[in-house]
Amino acid sequence: MQTEKKYKYIDREKSWLTFNARVLQEAADDTVPLLDRLRFLGIFSNNLDEFFRVRFAAIRRLSLAGVSGEKILGGISSQKLVKDITDIVIKQQEESLKILNIIENKLKTENILMVNEKELSIDHQNFIHEYYIQTVSPALVTIILNDLAEFPLLKDTSGYLAIKLVMKSDEKPKLLGLVKPKKEIRYALIEIPKSINRFVVLPTKDEKQYVIFLDDVIRFCLGSIFNIFDYESIAAHMIKITRDAQLDIDSDQSKSMLEKIASSVKDRRIGEPVRFVYDTEIEKDTLKFFLTNMNIESTDGIIPGGRYHNRRDYMNFPSLGRFDLLYHQKTPLPVIGLSLDGSLLNKIAKKDYLNCAPYQSFSYIIKFLREAALDPKVTAIKITLYRLAKNSQIISSLINAAKNGKKVTVQIELQARFDEASNISYAEIMQTEGINLIFGIKGLKVHSKICVIDRIESGKLKRYGFISTGNFNESTAKVYTDVTLFTSHQEILKDVSKVFDFFEVNYRIHRYKHLIVSPHYSRSRLYKLIDREIHNANAQRPAFIKLKMNSLSDFAMIDKLYDASNAGVKIQLQVRGICSLIPGVKGMSENIEAISIVDNFLEHARIFIFGNDNNPEIYISSADFLTRNLDGRVEVSCPIYDEDIKKQLLDNFELGWKGNVKARYHSEKLDNKYRIRKPNEPVFRAQQETYNYYKNNLV
Repeated sequence: MQTEKKYKYIDREKSWLTFNARVLQEAADDTVPLLDRLRFLGIFSNNLDEFFRVRFAAIRRLSLAGVSGEKILGGISSQKLVKDITDIVIKQQEESLKILNIIENKLKTENILMVNEKELSIDHQNFIHEYYIQTVSPALVTIILNDLAEFPLLKDTSGYLAIKLVMKSDEKPKLLGLVKPKKEIRYALIEIPKSINRFVVLPTKDEKQYVIFLDDVIRFCLGSIFNIFDYESIAAHMIKITRDAQLDIDSDQSKSMLEKIASSVKDRRIGEPVRFVYDTEIEKDTLKFFLTNMNIESTDGIIPGGRYHNRRDYMNFPSLGRFDLLYHQKTPLPVIGLSLDGSLLNKIAKKDYLNCAPYQSFSYIIKFLREAALDPKVTAIKITLYRLAKNSQIISSLINAAKNGKKVTVQIELQARFDEASNISYAEIMQTEGINLIFGIKGLKVHSKICVIDRIESGKLKRYGFISTGNFNESTAKVYTDVTLFTSHQEILKDVSKVFDFFEVNYRIHRYKHLIVSPHYSRSRLYKLIDREIHNANAQRPAFIKLKMNSLSDFAMIDKLYDASNAGVKIQLQVRGICSLIPGVKGMSENIEAISIVDNFLEHARIFIFGNDNNPEIYISSADFLTRNLDGRVEVSCPIYDEDIKKQLLDNFELGWKGNVKARYHSEKLDNKYRIRKPNEPVFRAQQETYNYYKNNLV
């Protein structure tokens, strides 16, 4: 019988913050190369920015509206959650500053010095003076605030220096030593240019390398910037604002979806402030001036920080030629049996292939599309696009196909979070080139990762395609672990074509023989797969579930996994990010173990394995077990039929599960406890061993 427990779920926001704490653990880890530790600090900061712009903003909206939201938040009120999040983030920020200080001290032992404007040699001062004149000054935006009728709008993607000028006074005290004249104070704002690298590399001196923040270059040159003012003192402290980034879509029926999204993205710049971060050294009157003029009253979301904000820029810290302080970049491996020199379609016609990036080359996807673009037998290409690289080879391949007379249909998701502007730009380019665009379905994001091509062979239609767990993005493919199935399985690809039919005529709900498709079938089909394991366990047959995904927070799905655990089904979960399920609780989840791997690559693949009485049924998917993925998006899960690929995916899961270096346990305590090696157990770093697995298979 299931024991009564007050809380059955971990709050998803706190679980997400716990995931970001795992990123911070990587920054603190002595075994991680120093410059990569800085990169992890940047990732931690960037993650936090996005969290406040979206998740915190949504909860804050509930709180300000007086809505408790306990039912949807898993038992905690929105008001308490806003306060709890603020407290957690303040502690994490303090921890991140301590870690940064440790890293900078270690960099000194490597003769890499971070200096500020007060630590410069004469040579460096001369260099900075010239650098400021030639590079910084033309890009600088400086605003004197006192006399403005309206306070300027601060952008949430920028960092600012809040300037306080104490002016000289000609007035003499009436009674010497008793009454001092009141000094005039002027406030100003300097936007730190994003067009210039945040880190300025100074000339090497005595075999030491020097780096200074652009912020401090500006501080050093404050006298030049404000030389028209007669001041006696000047101070500059960094501030940063984060705004609510929820898109409010216009309901005007006369506007296209493209126009609505473009308008909504522009409106983000005036979103409500949800976080204000400031240098703790800032003077109280300066802080009050900015908070008052920006109409920031609530203390929730006001975060004291260090001298430098926008630490996401550490993701682009210069390598300085010190590759010994970075992870060794491994060359992506080939897929056995597939050659980038020969025809992929001829190979895929005979059997399925699996590509596992970044261990294996992402170039196969580009090659597939380029071959299809040139092949006279190919008549049509259909593909979904969610996030794209800055200079996307995917887009150029599709344009190439259109120029060769292929009918190209692209479903591009204009509401891909923070990629809206980029996708709008790509959509306009593709429209110009004659590509047929589908802009999605009202109320549903399209998150599936699918492509199908039509080819005429011997007068008959034959389809080829690929189905993936990740975005078709050659930049993120270098660091995101994802799997892509290349197939000519006609029944599967017929189902894929039905998904595209649904995009075109979405009032018709199709039936699929092979694919599991959200929002109509994923929940019910996954329930049935879990129920079968429960049935097998009750019948004393082998029963297990192995799931690898990014996030798990859907309460009903968690309850289903609890039911399976109580029936005796052995469940192993690899959940990189949010995990609202509480594993290992007697009478509720004692047969469930859950880990998270955070390492050099971002774990992004979704792999679902169901025991099926020791005849595993395996799916790859674009969907996590989140309510939005199951019920509010178009997602595709694809069955794997090829026995060799099944083995690859089982091995892939087991390699992650055996990890004892970068694996942490999910738990109710949210303590990110590392999996400890057993006595005499060898070190097993899952991502390294996965690369070795694919490399050894080449022999």
